[in-house]
Amino acid sequence: MSHRPFPGRRSVLRGSLAASAALTLPAAVGAAPALALSGRPAAGWGVQTGDVTAHSGLVWVRSDRPARMIVETAATESFRGARRFHGPLLGAGTDFTGTTRLHGLPAGEQIHYRVLLADPDDPRRTGEPVTGTFRTVSARRRDGVRFVWSGDLAGQGWGINPELGGYRIYDAMAALDPDFFLCSGDTIYADGPLTEAVALPDGRTWRNITTEEKAKVAETLAEFRGNFRYNLMDENLRAFNARVPSIVQWDDHEVTNNWFPGEILADPRYTEKSVDVLAARARQAFSEYFPVSTLRRPDGRVHRVQHHGPLLDVFVLDMRTYRDANSPDDQTTGPQGILGREQLEWLKRGLARSRAVWKVIAADMPLGLVVPDGTDGRPNFEAVAQGDPGAPLGRELQIAELLRFVKHRRITGTVWLTADVHHTSAQHYDPSRAAFQDFAPFWEFVSGPLNAGAFPASALDGTFGPDRVFVKAPTASNVSPAGGFQFFGEVDIDGDSGELTVRLREQDGAVLFTKVLQPGRVGQ
Repeated sequence: MSHRPFPGRRSVLRGSLAASAALTLPAAVGAAPALALSGRPAAGWGVQTGDVTAHSGLVWVRSDRPARMIVETAATESFRGARRFHGPLLGAGTDFTGTTRLHGLPAGEQIHYRVLLADPDDPRRTGEPVTGTFRTVSARRRDGVRFVWSGDLAGQGWGINPELGGYRIYDAMAALDPDFFLCSGDTIYADGPLTEAVALPDGRTWRNITTEEKAKVAETLAEFRGNFRYNLMDENLRAFNARVPSIVQWDDHEVTNNWFPGEILADPRYTEKSVDVLAARARQAFSEYFPVSTLRRPDGRVHRVQHHGPLLDVFVLDMRTYRDANSPDDQTTGPQGILGREQLEWLKRGLARSRAVWKVIAADMPLGLVVPDGTDGRPNFEAVAQGDPGAPLGRELQIAELLRFVKHRRITGTVWLTADVHHTSAQHYDPSRAAFQDFAPFWEFVSGPLNAGAFPASALDGTFGPDRVFVKAPTASNVSPAGGFQFFGEVDIDGDSGELTVRLREQDGAVLFTKVLQPGRVGQ
């Protein structure tokens, strides 16, 4: 194995880093800051890094008042010889959040950084620095790659419960000291209000931290922003963000359940019925609260590819923004599909050009698992599969086109990762079992939720021949995190052999299932 034993190359900062990540939050953390506060700017919501490359990365912070963002980087915690980056002025227009791009960083090295918030009228007046660390992408194959993934945070009425230690799953993920965290969507539940207490089936009571913005469904920009701020009230998440960079995508609950472009809501909880209006507000808040490189481009897109050295390319999909309407999904033509034509062609080009050993396709929804979306005369469907095991129909047509392309271009090392369905499983897709057979075998791994209701295993659709090799899920619906069934996945790519090992893990880090994949194969 190329990885040195812990701590080794993956040495982690405790002590000062943990202390800075656990800074006391402002008393009004759930509300807009009071601009008349005395003293110096404070960053009680911690720091984050995202979309890290070999020589760059994005650093995020939120201030409690107007402030100038300054980032200093160094090779050690002492910050001797620190390099300074001047960031934006943080103000009400971005909910006092901001992102600074670091550049010219050394590849494959641990970067220590601290964020200073300066008084705009007196740059000498700065708040207490908030520190973090991350590793830049290594150009050396022998260093290998390790990352974790999951999704679905604070859903179905289950928020931050201090009696259970809050979002403890982040501690288990941090213990593996991953190179990055792939967040597979449902980063908030804008459509999921929280109450202070929920009665559990066993007679116990679940107790949530609550805020004004989490008391109803999010409709205004301020309410969407409050949903993102809510999760940052959790000490475990803030500590995790300070030491593990993220690759973040979104799905439906950043806006509302099972949404699609052009939808008009019938849900009586909403006074704003246009999903397009809600999605625009949600996207703005999402871009303010996560360091995502492409959201700062003119097209503001979520889909992108993150290159992680010679071993790994991560293709981050957006299966929400460009999809067609949810429907019985049995049409024989599907030009829009779930990705949209432009994103599909982008993905095909990227996969064909990639020289990485492994191409992880980060999907915010599964392929062969049936996800219903109510009825409108006939059952409607939310994901790709619609339960008909025959030839591809509806959104399956677009996935069939992609799978055929991968096979005929002899693209090796594709692996699909997702969350969304609130259980964990491993599916192997094989043309010998499928109605559509013009593709090479591949694996899809499902994990999550992070802190949300757990649900029974989804039914399988036989169109692409899935075999569910492993699954762990409850038999009841909306099991609280107190009942278990909270999951994350780990991917470990060995730098010597190139083998990719997937481990599906429980909330405490216990391994449930392991699969080792060999490099250089079109299908396996």
